[in-house]
Amino acid sequence: MKKELQIAIRITLLTTIFFGVAYPLAITGLSQWLFSYQANGSLIVREGKTVGSQLIGQTFSSDKYFHSRPSAAGDGYDAANSSGSNLAPTNRQLVDRVQGDVAKLRAENPGASIPADLVTSSGSGLDPHISPASADFQIPRVARARGISADALRPIVAKHTEARQFGLLGEPRVNVLELNLELDAAFPARN
Repeated sequence: MKKELQIAIRITLLTTIFFGVAYPLAITGLSQWLFSYQANGSLIVREGKTVGSQLIGQTFSSDKYFHSRPSAAGDGYDAANSSGSNLAPTNRQLVDRVQGDVAKLRAENPGASIPADLVTSSGSGLDPHISPASADFQIPRVARARGISADALRPIVAKHTEARQFGLLGEPRVNVLELNLELDAAFPARN
C-alpha cells in the first residue's frame, strides 16, 4: 500500500509540473515567438496609441462612421461578458429592441432592404465584422455625414471586404474598425 501511494504522489507531482507548468510555458513561449501579433490580441496601433483589436468589435455611434452589429456582451463589446442575449425570438425585450433598430435604419435609408446582421447580435456579442450588404446599406449615411459621394466610399468598402476563408469557410465580411480607420485616413471627418 505504501509503495502504491508513493507512486501515485510521484505521478501526481510529475503530471502537475509537466501539464500545469512546463507545457503552458512552452506553448505561451512558442505563440509569442511564432505568432506574437495574434497572441497579444491582434491590437491595432495608430500613432503610438492602441485603437482597438481586429478580433473584438466596438461601438461606433457617429453618423460619420460605419456601425457595428448590435452586441449583447455586457454593456456592448465587453470581452469579459462575451455572450449572446439568449432571448427567445418571441421575447418582448428582444422584439422591442429589433423593432426600434429597424425603425431607425428605415429612417436612415428609406426603401432599402435592411440586412439581418444590422439588427441581430452575434453569438459571442464581440463580432468585429458586418456583412458586405450591411456596409453597402450604410454608405449613403456615411457619405452624407462626411460630405462626399457614395461612389467615393464604395472602393474603400470593397478593399476591406474579406472573402470566405480558403474560398469556402464562413461568409464574406467587412471589419468595421479597419474600414473606419481607413475612412478617417482617406476622408477626415469634419466637426
